[in-house]
Amino acid sequence: MTEGADAYHRASGWTRYAAGGIVKDIRNTMPSIPTLEAICRGMGITLSQFFASGDMVKLTPELKDLFDSWVNLTPEQKAATLQLLKTMSHDR
Repeated sequence: MTEGADAYHRASGWTRYAAGGIVKDIRNTMPSIPTLEAICRGMGITLSQFFASGDMVKLTPELKDLFDSWVNLTPEQKAATLQLLKTMSHDR
């Protein structure tokens, strides 16, 4: 087995046998979300990256922090934040 395959099996938490079964069975069944998460974990990507079409944008730590904060805002706070950002970008 290659070094990459070893790393994949360690990251996904699957044995070589289990991963081989997934590859064989995927043609006949729809994988579950936990299965897809394990595949993504093994490949070092997120589910959103797995399903994304087109070019992926790599988030900087600054943008990740912004998105992490955004999800905790109320709809009103999000609207106010967007308005503030639009105002600030027009002031340049």
